[in-house]
Amino acid sequence: MWQSYLNGLLMAAGLIIAIGAQNAFVLAQSLRREHHLPVAALCVLCDALLVSAGVFGLATLLAQNPLLLAVARWGGVAFLTWYGVQALRRALSPNALNQANEAGPRSRRTVLMAALAVTLLNPHVYLDTVLLIGSLGAQQSVPGAYALGAASASLVWFFALALGAAWLAPWLARPATWRLLDLAVALMMFGMAAQLLNGL
Repeated sequence: MWQSYLNGLLMAAGLIIAIGAQNAFVLAQSLRREHHLPVAALCVLCDALLVSAGVFGLATLLAQNPLLLAVARWGGVAFLTWYGVQALRRALSPNALNQANEAGPRSRRTVLMAALAVTLLNPHVYLDTVLLIGSLGAQQSVPGAYALGAASASLVWFFALALGAAWLAPWLARPATWRLLDLAVALMMFGMAAQLLNGL
């Protein structure tokens, strides 16, 4: 049981810690200190549900259906490219941080709906959590322990990211820092889209 738990923990940690659209969203919300803990909790819940679905059968269904897999990959390329373009536009705009501040705080519901969109409308998430983590979990001696290990990695990572970024917010909330962050996010999104394209 513990071996399956540890396998899930390490596998999920390796994939979750790589900055993606979901992590970038949590980071941005944490730096703004705008409902960052509920956002982290929502990301943990979504990851746990998706990994569990993959472990207990959805990964097999996806792997056996080339059309669904192709749709997920092309959707991932489109989503990551769009997200990267948005981040690049903010990075090239000298007033992006001021415009965000002038817009004022958003409601918790608005922020959580945006977090759901970033999480569930990004097909890359399904490829990672359902297909890759899930298919490996289905082969474990105790699949439930593996899924719990993966959920534990998600829990530790997202709350560490949310709390750490919120703590660093006073030092990082400068226009130049935000522009560099957006530029890094854009490059990562384009890189992930390119990886998906290479897999087609």
